[in-house]
Amino acid sequence: MSRIQVITIIINCVFIGYIARLITKGKLREEYAIVWCLCTFILVLFSFWTKGLNLMSKIFGVFDPPNLVFTAFIFLILIYLLHLSVVSSKSQHSITRLTQEMALLKEKMKKGDDAEQNN
Repeated sequence: MSRIQVITIIINCVFIGYIARLITKGKLREEYAIVWCLCTFILVLFSFWTKGLNLMSKIFGVFDPPNLVFTAFIFLILIYLLHLSVVSSKSQHSITRLTQEMALLKEKMKKGDDAEQNN
């Protein structure tokens, strides 16, 4: 086993521990942690199974196997960022709607109080 494999495995184990800590503290939801755990598992898998990475690079026609890893993960990160943008947009829409409803309720309460004071 080469040095870079050992370093990669150690870094991935630390990263998994960090993800687990974020989940237990409630700072990261489980649905988002699954993606990070899956990506880390793939990196650990190819750290142990370097022939598999060579085989995958030949299948996809990539000359250098590390380039396949970088290209695949850049593509996955872009897809994940798009997903997070959709989630953020939905949340922003919900917040706007709730704020508008709250403003309307405040206005109704204020009119009700004014009508009560006049009587």
